[in-house]
Amino acid sequence: MTEIILEVKGPIGLTVEAEAVCPHRLSGLAPGEIEAQLVWQGPAQLPLSDFFEVEVREGEGEVRIAIEGDASRIKRIGQGMRSGCIEIDGSCGMHLGEEMEGGSILVRGNAGSWAGMEMRGGLLEIEGDAGDHVGSAHRGSWRGMSGGEIRIGGSAKSQLGGGMIGGKISVARDVQNFCAIRQSGGLILVHGRAVRGVGAEMTGGVAAVLGGIERFSPGFVETGMEEDPVLGGEKRPGTFIRYCGDYAISKNPKGTLFVRG
Repeated sequence: MTEIILEVKGPIGLTVEAEAVCPHRLSGLAPGEIEAQLVWQGPAQLPLSDFFEVEVREGEGEVRIAIEGDASRIKRIGQGMRSGCIEIDGSCGMHLGEEMEGGSILVRGNAGSWAGMEMRGGLLEIEGDAGDHVGSAHRGSWRGMSGGEIRIGGSAKSQLGGGMIGGKISVARDVQNFCAIRQSGGLILVHGRAVRGVGAEMTGGVAAVLGGIERFSPGFVETGMEEDPVLGGEKRPGTFIRYCGDYAISKNPKGTLFVRG
């Protein structure tokens, strides 16, 4: 495996759009060619070397990119990623893994909003907290994440999985507003609590909130109880109330919401 180590040089003011930081885009490039890759900072295109120290350890097979330092002002890391892996030893900015198709990304910190937007495959793992719109659709689109898996070790903000049509999202702690909004497929599993609007405009798929929901969406109807349901391939202990919805937008919705009683 070829390793590309990118060490953030110092504090970054205006955010950097760094979709060039992606294994298949840097594969086969010499260190000088990697340093010369252009990224956007505001209206200017600048070389990657303005923001990173670059080290390459040659090997065979897939590319591993290791990012060291505070990347919280760096956006679009791993955009359109197809293979290989990225490991970020800290936090990162918005649009992480946008339209990702394969490979894996690990963040040992927090991630900004729109992580995994319209993701199609691969694994995106965030050990800390995530911002709004994780796994969601572009503005103006109805089709969000369609494949792959997102794991969040902390909490997530609002509209997690908006427009989701496939794949899996799991959150170890809490979520805020309108989780699973417009979901039509896939699985969303929240181990903590949700605030309000879970499954609003939902037409399919499964969402499960193990810690309870503060304010329910009005378009959901209780359909029964389940003991220790299997969700995401694992048995979840406890008594769950099963709901169907969202009847506010459809006479025959197929969305399923589980809430542990």
